[in-house]
Amino acid sequence: MAAISLKLPAELLAASGRCADALRLTRAAYMRRALEEMNRETRARLRARRLRDASRKVRGESMRVNAEFAAIERDGDA
Repeated sequence: MAAISLKLPAELLAASGRCADALRLTRAAYMRRALEEMNRETRARLRARRLRDASRKVRGESMRVNAEFAAIERDGDA
């Protein structure tokens, strides 16, 4: 495991210690879990953004294809 040096505001450090104590974790374990959770949330947000961007790129084409299918469904001779 690698080590880092981190400067935090005193109140954030104290609050982290209190939360860690409440969960019966070391402060280091608490901070690892916090980072893991933030990483998961960030990956989910980035994935949602990529899906949204991809959807916007194909929206026009999708609407054209849907219109073609609708025309075929309306045409009784097709």
